[in-house]
Amino acid sequence: MRAEEVAQDLRSPVLEPGPRFAGATTTDTRALSAATDDERATTARPDPGTTGLPRRGYRAGILGVGFMGGVHARAVRTGGGVVTLVAASDVDTARDAADLLGARAVADSAEELIASPDVDVVHVCTPNHLHVELARAALQAGKHVVCEKPLAVDVHGAAELAGLAAAAREADGRVAVVPFAYRFHPMVREARERVRRGAVGTISLVHGSYLQDWLLRDSDDNWRVDPALGGASRAFGDIGSHFCDLLEFTTGHRIVRLVAQSATVYPQRVGADGVTHRVETEDAVTLQYQTDRGALGTAVISQVSAGRKNRLFLEISGTESTLTFDQEQPETLWEGRRDASRLLVRDPETLSAAAARYSRLPAGHPQGYQECFDALVADTAAAIGGAVPDGLPTFDDGLRAARLAAAVGESVRSGGWVEVSR
Repeated sequence: MRAEEVAQDLRSPVLEPGPRFAGATTTDTRALSAATDDERATTARPDPGTTGLPRRGYRAGILGVGFMGGVHARAVRTGGGVVTLVAASDVDTARDAADLLGARAVADSAEELIASPDVDVVHVCTPNHLHVELARAALQAGKHVVCEKPLAVDVHGAAELAGLAAAAREADGRVAVVPFAYRFHPMVREARERVRRGAVGTISLVHGSYLQDWLLRDSDDNWRVDPALGGASRAFGDIGSHFCDLLEFTTGHRIVRLVAQSATVYPQRVGADGVTHRVETEDAVTLQYQTDRGALGTAVISQVSAGRKNRLFLEISGTESTLTFDQEQPETLWEGRRDASRLLVRDPETLSAAAARYSRLPAGHPQGYQECFDALVADTAAAIGGAVPDGLPTFDDGLRAARLAAAVGESVRSGGWVEVSR
């Protein structure tokens, strides 16, 4: 998160007081009601038969118009979908962002967007404390849901949403996704495939870090610092969850026990309004862990590491080789062996089929963060269309992240090893 994005991220849809969705009626926006069926039908998008889109297309409503809302909107449009509605904390904010997000219309409220018959997939891109209420409402309204992580600020909320998603999937095949988007780097898929094939051997060590510096100064502030908005865990809940998901996804191992320490570098921060406030969430976490297959590991998670902008680093060591992935250098994967080491470069002509599928550009034409989201939304659309994409992160993965965050919090408080709930 960069400084210029902080103000944008504060813009989030608010649920208006009054009864929730039971018996709710839909009020079409002026822009949508003015469009004829023919105009909607002729909106340019690829043939669903060739793209994997649902037959009527991917019609998204985006809740939240900050940085992440823009990332989601671009991914929807890249995949041939349509952003039919956006909503924010107020109509003016949503209207100001609508053109940038490529939205066809603006909803007056989150309720209106969720209830709209012109929205099939609700993307929740708001501050964390709103995730449960908005995702619950969307599932109860019969929508597919893509909800930013953390899925909830506690295990109870995440378990509720995972249960609702499972019921929706069983009832009518609805899809509920959490954007652990780093899974979609082609070189992450290549590492995972090499582990699967046994090229690494028996894994003994899995370690790494996720380092950022966007909260390095005491004048750096954001809603994530406030536990009422972001949750009790900040550094681990926000980015440590990505590290653990990448570790478990790539290796197939599960962290079963851990011990953690945390640090709050600045006990007070100065907000954008110049007011000093107390900090109750952590700036950094260190942890040791053991996996269900006997591997050991350590991780350092920090939002105060000068010069590190978004360095998600994972190293997997086995009896045959070591693999290293650095998210700031996502076009390469380092492979180390006793007799030789080499740097593998993303090239769809030489990668495994599992990785080449996500290598959308020729070698030498760099892919990055946005392409990961593009791939995630494309796989979400494919899942809505009835496919079963390998590695699509669901609400179950969001619940897993919540359980890991809870274990880290418990260990920090107790000072001892903690078993991670399955």
